[in-house]
Amino acid sequence: MNETLLRRIFIVLLIMLMLLAAIYPITAAFAEVCEKYEITDMPHVIDSQTSLSSAAAYALIEQSGGKILKSSNENSRLPMASTTKTMTALVVLENCQLDEMVNVPNEAVGTEGSSMYLKYDEIISVEDLLYGLMLLSGNDAAVALAVHVGGSVEDFVKLMNEKAEALGLTDTHFVTPNGLHDDMHYTTALELAKIGAAALSNADFRKIVSTQYHTSTTGSINRTMKNKNALLWDYEGALGVKTGYTMAAGRCLLFAAERDGMLLVGTVLNCRPMFEAAAELLDYGFENYGLCKAVEKGSRLASCYVPNAQKSLLALKAERDIIIPVKKGEELELEIKVSLSESVRAPIVSGEVLGDAEVYYAGEFLGSTPLVAASDIASRDFMFYLRLLFRSMQS
Repeated sequence: MNETLLRRIFIVLLIMLMLLAAIYPITAAFAEVCEKYEITDMPHVIDSQTSLSSAAAYALIEQSGGKILKSSNENSRLPMASTTKTMTALVVLENCQLDEMVNVPNEAVGTEGSSMYLKYDEIISVEDLLYGLMLLSGNDAAVALAVHVGGSVEDFVKLMNEKAEALGLTDTHFVTPNGLHDDMHYTTALELAKIGAAALSNADFRKIVSTQYHTSTTGSINRTMKNKNALLWDYEGALGVKTGYTMAAGRCLLFAAERDGMLLVGTVLNCRPMFEAAAELLDYGFENYGLCKAVEKGSRLASCYVPNAQKSLLALKAERDIIIPVKKGEELELEIKVSLSESVRAPIVSGEVLGDAEVYYAGEFLGSTPLVAASDIASRDFMFYLRLLFRSMQS
């Protein structure tokens, strides 16, 4: 075969490859590979679609009170891919210490999909595994942590579902600690945002997910990890939280950002331009809402009758501030509902919790604070009745 013929064959093959690429985009081919191997994090591709309109569901909430600022299809049960690992990390942090050492079990090694490439019997800290879990989206890290904390993956998943129940989530169910697809593994955009809000209350979790780079100090090798969340580089005040991808779930993102003391948490599910959609949601939240102190700590909110006390009327004050997101330019007419303990009896010490106050706007719950005694109050004793008798004799 002469050189001219070889050159012609090469040119024909090159043209065929170019035509194939035009008919069948590379991103589609990559997606098929992801489906085959259940890869849980797909690289970011800029999409010309409008961001939020392409999301199957989304939700944006304020972290402290959970008020919904913007949402669509937020209560539909959908797969969540690797955003699952947010709950995995939270359960781990609530059940063990960062400096605990983990012997990597055989079942974690070679876990399909995203990986930090753990080796059997490698000894690595919980902290480094959590960084591998949240920055590299290591499915093997999820399994290693699950076995360390729960004894088995199945028992750890029970802890995940118990935590979901404790958070009041009714449309969330976990089957795996890493988010590999299962028809019974689901959440909603709103409930995933609530999981993120709860996790961000944990200082260690917040530090981990907002870290851009981490180099491990334990394990058989040093691993340098880069966070997959582009918002940490591109969006002011971004805190992470977790990316995710499977063919079944699409591209998913749990994200958060803080400005002027207001922390917003959001989710987009099955949204190809997920970073653009997240930025759009956060922009909406910061541009349209600000924090307002609806109740100030120490303010008197109610009084209660104490039947056996020397002073029968006791003032009750707020134990803490109630700070809520308010739409800019909107005047609020707030309703405060007070509930007292069933039995309020003397003696009472200043600061003792005697009830709760809840703040509502247009029927929507905004926040609450315990109500505490504003002063000490003594119970009636023999001297009280003696003084009472003496006064009646003088009148």
